[in-house]
Amino acid sequence: MDKHAVGYIHSMESFGSADGPGLRFVVFLAGCSFRCLYCHNPDTWNMAMGKEYHVDKILEKAIRYRPFWGDTGGITVSGGEPLLQMDFVIELFKRAKELGVHTTLDTCGGPFTRQESFMIRFRELMRYTDLILLDIKQMSNRMHIELTGYENKNILDLARQLSEWEKPVWIRHVLVPTINDDEFYLRRLAYFLDTLTNVMKVEVIPYHSLGAYKWKQLGLEYPLEGIKPPTNEQIARAKNILGVS
Repeated sequence: MDKHAVGYIHSMESFGSADGPGLRFVVFLAGCSFRCLYCHNPDTWNMAMGKEYHVDKILEKAIRYRPFWGDTGGITVSGGEPLLQMDFVIELFKRAKELGVHTTLDTCGGPFTRQESFMIRFRELMRYTDLILLDIKQMSNRMHIELTGYENKNILDLARQLSEWEKPVWIRHVLVPTINDDEFYLRRLAYFLDTLTNVMKVEVIPYHSLGAYKWKQLGLEYPLEGIKPPTNEQIARAKNILGVS
């Protein structure tokens, strides 16, 4: 059996409506190195906790729902962080494109590097990827480290590379009061996005604490206890600055 055709899967969703265009079959991969303070799926962090699935089995499940996809739906791979299992995603998307299925990759870009061993595989993945949902969490490198445990320089570099390749991208930004909702930060993000030529859509996603119970189940203290979701006014202001209609 080709080891690249086997992935560690956290879960799957049959009728995803918030993970790319149209209705989508969403595959959530296990494994993520980021430790975002607002993460609502900390149970996806450990790759070893995922269940092994072969590409054939996933496609068999997904294609059952093809009649509901219409002209815009398809398959989305999310996480966790799917770039940590890039060989598996390449095989899955390659097979999906052979079947004429639209493919979307949902990533925070954390594993991105210019090292040739990574770039060879990443270029191949892009051959079979129709759309990328790129999560830009924080423009300040220092604050990004505080928020996730990692720098953001390579993530912004990824955004520039995708723009150079003219790969369609939807930018996603989780709006967290006191963390990344101030006007200065939002205008920095808006300025950066204006330098890119491939951004098809910008999504402002309001922070919520619905996943806090998962932290407690894992024996972890939820770090944003007491932080409330953004108000309608805060959301509207962010959308206005980022040019979201």
